[in-house]
Amino acid sequence: MVNDRQSLDLTTFARVSGGGEVEWRISDRQVPYPESVADMEARAAAIAAGQASELVWLLEHPPLYTSGTSGKPGDLLDPRFPMFETGRGGQLTYHGPGQRVAYVMLDLKRRRPDVRAYVAALEEWIIRTLAAFNVRGERREDRVGVWVARPDKGAGYEDKIAAIGVRLRRWVSFHGIAINVEPELSHFSAIIPCGVVDPRYGVTSLVDLGLPVTTADVDVALRQAFEDVFGATMARLPETTI
Repeated sequence: MVNDRQSLDLTTFARVSGGGEVEWRISDRQVPYPESVADMEARAAAIAAGQASELVWLLEHPPLYTSGTSGKPGDLLDPRFPMFETGRGGQLTYHGPGQRVAYVMLDLKRRRPDVRAYVAALEEWIIRTLAAFNVRGERREDRVGVWVARPDKGAGYEDKIAAIGVRLRRWVSFHGIAINVEPELSHFSAIIPCGVVDPRYGVTSLVDLGLPVTTADVDVALRQAFEDVFGATMARLPETTI
């Protein structure tokens, strides 16, 4: 069943009243997970204090697993990569090369202090990004993230193409989304991704769907879709720290 989050007025959710543009930054190296969390927390605190602009940070991680606040120890089946406990929402997931992670630091108190609407807006951002490649992403009531139907695998089969996990502190968001461009999908087999055990529900990527898409292509689509949902961005040169 499609979630009623689709009925939310997403395109006006995140307009800042009298606010500036969102900084848009892309790291040109794989960022270690502890470093990314430390930098996000520092930036979120600065945003809450009015000392920094909002930020979207695009990056890749080296291969690793993360567990959110709903994670269960039994969801890690094979500890082939480091695993990090984190304060974001959600369960276990994989991050690694070929996956575009977008960490989103927005001041929801100045925008719309509604966590449910914010998650729906992130889903809408992903769905619009995928639409740029003629991929139909969909929400599901009982499964967080964005899914694509796989009739080629059988009736009722669906694969997850993007994950969402967020945290808020003083109404400033951090953590964010991850879209599978061309990761090594076998690494998801070492976990129960996001706690989903139904064999009809797997994991896919844009390249797995047969699309010759690069991370740079996805970055362009992400920025356009972000501006459609959340508002204007301002560019920064590629950097490795925030």
